[in-house]
Parts: sequence; structure tokens; C-alpha cells
Amino acid sequence: MPESITVNGIAVDAADWPSPQLAAVHELLRQRAQALQLLAEGADAQATTEAIEQLLAREVGVPEPTPAECRRWYDAHLPRYRNGELVHARHILFQVTPGTPVPAVRAQAERTLKELMAQPELFEQRARSQSNCPSGAQGGQLGQLQRGATVPEFEQALFNGVQLGVLPGLVNTRYGFHIVAVDQRVPGEQLPFEAVRERVAAELRNAAERRALGQYVRVLAGQAELDGVALDAAASPLVQ
Repeated sequence: MPESITVNGIAVDAADWPSPQLAAVHELLRQRAQALQLLAEGADAQATTEAIEQLLAREVGVPEPTPAECRRWYDAHLPRYRNGELVHARHILFQVTPGTPVPAVRAQAERTLKELMAQPELFEQRARSQSNCPSGAQGGQLGQLQRGATVPEFEQALFNGVQLGVLPGLVNTRYGFHIVAVDQRVPGEQLPFEAVRERVAAELRNAAERRALGQYVRVLAGQAELDGVALDAAASPLVQ
């Protein structure tokens, strides 16, 4: 995997990002914000983030879901809308921060996952010695978790399945790479549509936003000169 890429002649160090695609997307959006005079040359990271948010609010339209769409989504995803659904879980975090050599961190996480799939009894020991999360001091224990208590990528890994034990793949979030073990699942009770109507609408709105952002980035990428990276629908999430 290349550690640097070029976007419209501007070199980008992909080593500071979880993937080259994310690095390229961020640079595309930064350049677009500058072209629209939303961002000054040489602006710092905070100003860049704010300008990109302003850019997306201006140029990416997100349709409001209809009541019928909300109802269809609810009926097709009933397990998402349960009261009292809990997961007892542990994790080991291999943190990714600006300047972190991402390929090396991923490789270490993959080695540890392979070891724990073969010897799950070592999970607590590895969490204490390797995890970058404060929970490492408790062997990676996260306790009881409900939907909405963690970032979406982590929640999906916890709740969209029935498996117990060490999950077979790394979970990639904005914080880094996680090894996750699910110790217990409590199914809870089904909530009626009326009780979760607003939540369903918000989830559909977020999904529509992700699709619109992906399309917007593909348009920008089609107009750009890219070297060392290819952008497609997999280039989400868009903003770190």
C-alpha cells in the first residue's frame, strides 16, 4: 500500500490516515473548499474541518425520508428496534492517531487477532499489555452496551450478528483497529414503530447523506487528477 498519493498535483501523506482513499477524499474536499473561497491557503486542521463541513452543507443535498419509507425500513430491520437489548463485550484497541504508521498498527492487530482466535483465554492478558483504551486495565471489559452507546462501526460489529466469543475480523473505527469479544447477548423486547419513528427517520437521513456524499466525491474524483489511489463508492466515511 503506498504511503503517499497525489491529488491534482498535491502530495498527500496517506500514512496519517486509516486508508489512502480517506486521505485522497479529504484532500479533494479541502481543494474544493479552497476553490469556493471557504478556506484560506495554509489554514490549520480545525479551520479545514470547519470549511469542509460548510462545503458539504452547501453542495450536498439530502432528501427527507417519507413516512412510507420509514415504515418499510422498520419492518425490514426489526432487530434494530428492541428495548433492553444488551451485549456484554470486551475489546482491545490498537489506536490510530495523526502520524501513526497505520500499516504497522494494522499488522500488529492482525497478529494478535490470529493468536486470540486460537487461544481466546489470552484475551485479558493481551488487553492489559496492548490495548490503547483505558478498559485495557480491566482486561478490555466494556460491560453492558446498548445500541447507540458506541460509534456506528463498533455497534454494527456488536449487534448485527449472533456470534459469541472473539469476532473473526478486526473492527475498524475512527479510533483505530479493535479486536472484539462478545461474551453474552440479551435480546430485549420489540419496540412498536410509533415509539421509534423519529429514530428510524434519523437513520434513513444518515444513510441518504452517506449515499449523497459518496456520489459527490465520485464527481469530484472524476474531475481530478489522481495518482496512487482509486476512488469509488468505498470511499466513505468522508470526513475524519
